[in-house]
Amino acid sequence: MKKALRKQVLQELKSLSAEEKEVMDAWLTEQLLLHPFYKEAKAIATYLSFPHEFQTARLIEQAQKDEKTLLIPKTYPHGKMDFVLYEPEKLERISFGLLEPQGDFTILEPSQIDLIHVPGLAFNTSGYRVGYGGGYYDRYLEHFPGHTISTIYPCQIQNFQPEHYDIPVEEVLIYGRNF
Repeated sequence: MKKALRKQVLQELKSLSAEEKEVMDAWLTEQLLLHPFYKEAKAIATYLSFPHEFQTARLIEQAQKDEKTLLIPKTYPHGKMDFVLYEPEKLERISFGLLEPQGDFTILEPSQIDLIHVPGLAFNTSGYRVGYGGGYYDRYLEHFPGHTISTIYPCQIQNFQPEHYDIPVEEVLIYGRNF
């Protein structure tokens, strides 16, 4: 079920025009920057987006201007993930075309992070998500004490039942409305 859902939503995301994405990304970024979770956070984790995803570049730029501690994911085998300080000069392209930090980097403990901006392909109205299938975020969020938020396009709202190990996102900002 999740495999078919991933494929369907990925196709829908890739069919969005650059103009549509630009409008939605600008609106979602503004909503995120105005959100109390963002305003109150000192340390924020986000992701480096694929072209078909919500574009995080403006969020990253503004978080740096706002002097927030900015973190990005570093993944390891077997679904393990840490969040490390964002240092663009240490990024290298790895499998799947993702940029990830290489070499020496600073890992922050979950208790040191105030807000995680969580990616995903599909979300239901309760904040449960379907990601790319690695389980990295569900494992990390299981013991994360801070806030979580996602920014998504309308086509990413889907009806599905979560698995017992799925962890919902606290707040989902969807273009045109929130739930």
